Amino acid sequence: MAQSVEAIRRSVEEQSSLVANIRREISRVVVGQEYLVDRLIVGLLANGHVLIEGVPGIAKTTTVKALAQSMDCDFSRIQFTPDLLPADLIGTLVYNPRDGEYSTKKGPIFGNIVLADEINRAPAKVQSALLEAMQEHQVTIGGETFLLDKPFMVLATQNPIEQEGTYPLPEAQVDRFMFKIKVSYPSKSEEREIMDRVDVLHETRTNAVVTKREILDARELVNQVYIDDKAKNYIVDLVHATRNPELFGLDLKNLIEYGASPRATLYLQQAARALAFMQGEGNVFPNDVKQVAMDILRHRVIVTYEAEAEDITSEDLIRRVLEAVPVP
Repeated sequence: MAQSVEAIRRSVEEQSSLVANIRREISRVVVGQEYLVDRLIVGLLANGHVLIEGVPGIAKTTTVKALAQSMDCDFSRIQFTPDLLPADLIGTLVYNPRDGEYSTKKGPIFGNIVLADEINRAPAKVQSALLEAMQEHQVTIGGETFLLDKPFMVLATQNPIEQEGTYPLPEAQVDRFMFKIKVSYPSKSEEREIMDRVDVLHETRTNAVVTKREILDARELVNQVYIDDKAKNYIVDLVHATRNPELFGLDLKNLIEYGASPRATLYLQQAARALAFMQGEGNVFPNDVKQVAMDILRHRVIVTYEAEAEDITSEDLIRRVLEAVPVP
């Protein structure tokens, strides 16, 4: 197995240069936000969707656009609004009176990188249509099913402070996102650099430095990154600690309504593999799992009314879980 891991590591070293290329291009447009950029790349390599939450004006949309432009992929931006219809998202059938037949007009969901801007502004029917695309990588128009091109990744943004005209995302859809990333304000020095670099008359644009084929090949290699039994058991322990905290010496039963789903287990494994790939490693270390745990679990651990009354968030509970479950 050691030789196999070493062979994987050599392959990873050869292919992981694409990560540095993407980072470099994004940094030409975006100041700071390294954590967000890295998590977006992990999601891309792990074939997962990402939900980004943050106040307006902190470069959420700009970062996503820069990521898409750094790759030779089709990019679609969908501005979600309360009057958006499923047909506006996936497409519709158009009647041609000349020949009396219907033709399919595909919607913006047919892209490689799809930005769902302010996703929580769309009504339930639109969310349902997006759910099929995210989970099945296909859409149905007029009874006909169309497969989405690979790679396919939904990057959604939402505003945490504005509630008027918004619709809470269904739990089933939130669970389809590998990561939920919370984006904060830039530091003082970063904000000063933004002032120096931004020129509203000459918008900086990134160049395509990665091809579709390179992304798909990298994903295949990520799937081969070795993860041993210790790391796998650590993943299972973390997830089960959110469901049965008393087994790990935690008195959280009255604070957790629902623990993480089995999808969290699979995402923890895949994201840890992608993180190992980004670091040039051929195998996963338990600390890789711990690094991605918060972003994978924060939207899957549902707190009780009692926890809300005490102003205890899912993040507070996950931190206690991470402290209680020993890292092998």
